[in-house]
Amino acid sequence: MNPQETSDLLAALMRQEELLKQLVAAINKPKLGLHSEAGNCKIYCNRQHGGLWYTLNGEPSDVPQTALTGYLKELRFENTERRKKETCKLLITIQADRTYILESGYDTHFSKCILAAIATLTPQQLYSPITLQPTPGTTDENVLFCRVWVESELVMASYNEQSDWREISKQAIAVTKAAAEMVF
Repeated sequence: MNPQETSDLLAALMRQEELLKQLVAAINKPKLGLHSEAGNCKIYCNRQHGGLWYTLNGEPSDVPQTALTGYLKELRFENTERRKKETCKLLITIQADRTYILESGYDTHFSKCILAAIATLTPQQLYSPITLQPTPGTTDENVLFCRVWVESELVMASYNEQSDWREISKQAIAVTKAAAEMVF
């Protein structure tokens, strides 16, 4: 490649980078006008109220959609009080048309499915949107699993009673953090 071709290629790449920055800025702009989507949307992931997941706006409200697609921004554990008991929850932050925060018990099958799947991925894979699909258990109507998809590929990750959840959780959190820190 001669110096002129190199210069032209560098200029084209710089134009592409600027266009990409403009596109990202446009996507991240807030919605204008009237709408019902201010702030975060917290989704509780359990079958307690008849559906697979629900929101609370005073009363539990079933979420009829069967999957959520967006960018995984954060996985974290939080101690909180539920029904006058201290409990630990896994909070999953997904950026989509708005920010969704999914909450699940730290030791539920829903949480274990997500943690096991994310722990097997690379930061580059998490740079693409993922899809979380709650799936009911077949033998126990209280059990809720979660399928994790990257693009159109189902992430296959198994676990059992001997799984080291502390290590799996650390790996899943590390991969998520590394993906969030990636630069365009």
